[in-house]
Parts: sequence; C-alpha cells; structure tokens
Amino acid sequence: MNTTKKGRSAVPCPPRVPWATCLLAVALLASGDRPAIADADAPKPDVKRDAEVDRAVSRATDYLFAQQLPSGAWRSDQYGEMTSMTSLALMACLAAGIVPGEGPHAANIDRAVRWVLDHQRDDGMLIDHVSHGPMYCHGISTLMLAEVAGMTPRDQNEPVRKALEQAIKVILAAQDRPKPQHQAGGWRYQPNSGDSDLSVTGWQLLALRAARNIGCDVPAENIDRAVAYVKRCSVRGNHGFGYQPGDGATAVRSGTGILALEICGEHHAPESLGAAEFILHNPLRYEENFFFYGAYYCGLGMFQIGGASWETSRDSLYAQLLTRQEANGSWQAANGGELGVGRNYSTSMAVLSLTVEYQYLPIYQR
Repeated sequence: MNTTKKGRSAVPCPPRVPWATCLLAVALLASGDRPAIADADAPKPDVKRDAEVDRAVSRATDYLFAQQLPSGAWRSDQYGEMTSMTSLALMACLAAGIVPGEGPHAANIDRAVRWVLDHQRDDGMLIDHVSHGPMYCHGISTLMLAEVAGMTPRDQNEPVRKALEQAIKVILAAQDRPKPQHQAGGWRYQPNSGDSDLSVTGWQLLALRAARNIGCDVPAENIDRAVAYVKRCSVRGNHGFGYQPGDGATAVRSGTGILALEICGEHHAPESLGAAEFILHNPLRYEENFFFYGAYYCGLGMFQIGGASWETSRDSLYAQLLTRQEANGSWQAANGGELGVGRNYSTSMAVLSLTVEYQYLPIYQR
C-alpha cells in the first residue's frame, strides 16, 4: 500500500493515518530509501489548501462513522441499506487513510466488509435488493472488495478473496452476453443486458482492473474489449466522451472515459487528452445534476492526466467542495437525482474526490 501523499507536503502525517504508517515513512527516510525528488519546475504545494482538505476529510469521515448502522451498513435516503452505499462509504474511509486492522475504526471497517459479504447472492451478485441497475451496485462493491483485498495480508482475507472471485465471474459473464458490435465489450444495468453504457462500464472496468492488480484471474482480453468500448464512446475528433457510442459529450462522462483508459494503461491516449480539454472548457458546477458523481470521475481522471490539466481542474473542484461542506462534516447535493440519495452518498463521493492526491487506494495510484 502506498503510504505517502505524492506531490503534497507529507509531514506531519494527517491525523487519520495509522501510527504504523507514519513509522514506516520515518523508517524509509532513515534507511535512505527516499521518494524521488520532485521536478524543480513543479508547482510548490499549497500548504493552506492541503490543510483545509485534511480537515474537511477528517470531519467527513467522523460524519460517516456516526451514520454507520450497528450492522456495519450505510444507508441511502432513497433506497435504505445498500451494498453500493456501504461500499462507497467504506472506500471513502480507506481513501482517507483508515485501513483494515489498524486504529480506532478497525471494527467499523470489519463490520462494513462483513455486511457486504453477507449480502452476496448465490449467483455471485453483490446486491441486497432488486433495482433497475443491479450492475451499478455490483461493480462498486466488487471494486471495494478488490481494494480491501489489496490492503490486507493475503492470509487474513480469504473470505474477501473468495467473494471477489465470484463477483468477477459475474462481471466477465455479463460482458460476454451477445451484443451489437458497437455495444460489445461494455456493460449496462442488468447482467443479461444486450447493450452497454459508459457509466456502468466504468465501474465494472475499475473493478476488473483492481482485481487483476492483486492477482485475480482477469484475462487481458476482457480488459482490451472493455477499453475498445470506452474508446467507441469518444466523440468524433476526441472531443470528450458520451454515454453511449454516438452520444454527445458531457463532463461527467468525459471524466469516466479518462479514468477508465488511464487505469488500464492507456496513458494520455488521444481520446483522454481531448476529454481533458473538454472538461477544462466545461467544468463541473455544484448546482448541476450528478455533480458528486462527476467530481469523483473528473477528479480522479484529471489527476491521472496530471500536469496543468489536473492543477486547473483541481482548483475549481476543491474550491466548490471545501466551501459547500456543512457544519456536521457532510455534503448535500443541490438538486437532481443525487439529492434524493442523501448525505452519505454525497459525502462519500466528496471524500473520494478530495483524497485523490493521498493515493491510498491502490487502483488510483499513478
């Protein structure tokens, strides 16, 4: 697991980082195994903003733990207890540096993971209720299990690995469903859907890539087919990504396309660079629908692009998030579908967006 905040001032360690992590960092420095020196032309860290981010993340995780149910689950306002909501909240805590088996919240993390495992169906699906989009829930929860499995010793997470392997089989089988050529390689709402969209595909691809990174059996051919679908969602001339092939670009979908390609090794693909330009010219606004969904994908995607593109988009995104956090540490969507899902969702997505530079979650490391 990565234990330093790359590109940021890492001393002192943020208050949420387990003490063992700080000791490891000190030991590495003492041994001479130092991180590479940053480029002399790189911008200096914004110490004030970084401190604001750390405080915001700390308040937000306090809020999330206060909202966790005794069962270990987190609920959404609209749907109640959900595997996907629990997985997003759990990943937000992991992204903040609260790791399995360490610190005062070790039991909270363990209960959340166990709750998700207990809601895996016999067919491998990680969902706790029937909805119009079960593959959303499944992809998010599969990604979470892959991240947890990658952050704990292998001999201590056999139940997680077993559930993850079953969940991966569901994703691969859904990808293999017969589809028209322009829809092939992706996923949509149902395991047996005959078409695909970039939104659902993004979660499945993140889950597959994270699982493959820790040694799960995910054939490269499946990743390649998914990448090909993502590229078909690029607007002609590399002007961003649309929901499905042939659709117009949006900032939210452009962030999804960038992140999907970057984590699969397609670094600075023409489609991604064009999408980054689209996002810079069409930045997210807090008042729009799916702001938090977009903050997650655009934040993480633009971080992978790096350089001036990341710095410009980060400044806009962080300013909006930091000024909209409420007194209790939560965030609430301004309007649209996210408003009904509730604060646990918005707060989790905000934390995942703000912690991108921490690089604690393995899948998002550069």
